[in-house]
Amino acid sequence: MKRVLLLLPTTSYRNDDFRDAARKIGIEIVAATNYCHKLAPDWGMAPIMSLQFDQPHAAADTVLSSIAGALDGVLAVDDAGVELAALLCERLGLSGNPPAAVRLLRDKQLFRDLLAGSNIKHPQFRPLPTGTDPHSLLPDLSFPLVVKARRLSGSCGVIRADNADELAEAVSRVRAIQARSDRDAAELGIVVEEFIPGMEFALEGILTEGELTTLALFDKPDPLDGPYFEETLYVTPSRLSPAVQGQIEDTVTAACRAAGLVTGPIHAEMRVNAEGVWLLEVASRSIGGLCGRMLRHSLGISLEELILRHLVGEPLPNAVAGDAAGVMMIPIPRRGIYDGVHGLDAAQAVPGVTGVNITAEKGQIVSPPPAGSSYLGFIFSRATNPAEAEAALRVAHQCLRFDIRTEFTAVAR
Repeated sequence: MKRVLLLLPTTSYRNDDFRDAARKIGIEIVAATNYCHKLAPDWGMAPIMSLQFDQPHAAADTVLSSIAGALDGVLAVDDAGVELAALLCERLGLSGNPPAAVRLLRDKQLFRDLLAGSNIKHPQFRPLPTGTDPHSLLPDLSFPLVVKARRLSGSCGVIRADNADELAEAVSRVRAIQARSDRDAAELGIVVEEFIPGMEFALEGILTEGELTTLALFDKPDPLDGPYFEETLYVTPSRLSPAVQGQIEDTVTAACRAAGLVTGPIHAEMRVNAEGVWLLEVASRSIGGLCGRMLRHSLGISLEELILRHLVGEPLPNAVAGDAAGVMMIPIPRRGIYDGVHGLDAAQAVPGVTGVNITAEKGQIVSPPPAGSSYLGFIFSRATNPAEAEAALRVAHQCLRFDIRTEFTAVAR
């Protein structure tokens, strides 16, 4: 039986899907996660259950001193563990991406530096060190601008600014968000880049010895123009022309080669306008949340099963040409305490809707971007064409009403 170390962030939506896929194909999973390293020992947990993913070298030492028996692969479920997974693969002599390549792609400034040395279209950008006045960037950059935290994902810490006052406010907010989320925030600083107009798209793929296989190209039908950039709809197949889809694949392939990625899943995001394809991000992991479930029909198996099969060298099924599919990441309308949902039966009864998964739990504090990076849940659809798949998602969303209670700050007496 193949044996895989699976890095499971405690906050990931996808842990169960990967475990289920492993059971289906007979892979033994050794679970490692990031429970609090101070509390986990008191809970009787093994050292690999309290890894600090953001300190990959120390975490790798813990894993290597704790694991008994051989491994056939190491896989990170989400962004948080990809650098640790790469480092473990290198130290264990397993197939994987170079740690330097993974580290580069997780860091927006390093990735922009890479693109600046290539022929790939990308936003003009400038790093903004901690404590530096953002107005010092204005001779080099022009509005509108986008302020970004360097290593956060899911639209967290991303704000558009259309003038000098908005820039100062956005920089202050992003610095605060990054400081709460990244232990290296002060050292990293943030990135400010020019806003690229156009519709946004995403490519889901897998690399084998440096060669890219596209699993899906997604349209994002809702304009993502700011001031915040909460993603909502993904629909596939894309309605772009074959020529533009080819340009996107070529662009992503070039970026992966420039970064040094060689194997495993990738998720890339880009904008397309009259000037061409502008690459925004490439991540050395698969699509987040539960979104991968929309691909089960076209792939013939779950995305998680495909990734695990690829990891251990098992043959992959051929893609199946079929219906259009879509997913809505249900947006959070405002910050507060989630207290329930109404209209779920009506949403599930919408023609074309194949499932509605509410992932928020009662009593949970929810917050939209730029401070938050989660969703209330996911709506899935299938239809004969992308327009119908998109329409079903919108109708189902209109059926749902969410109770979000206002937080009250405790007052000391």
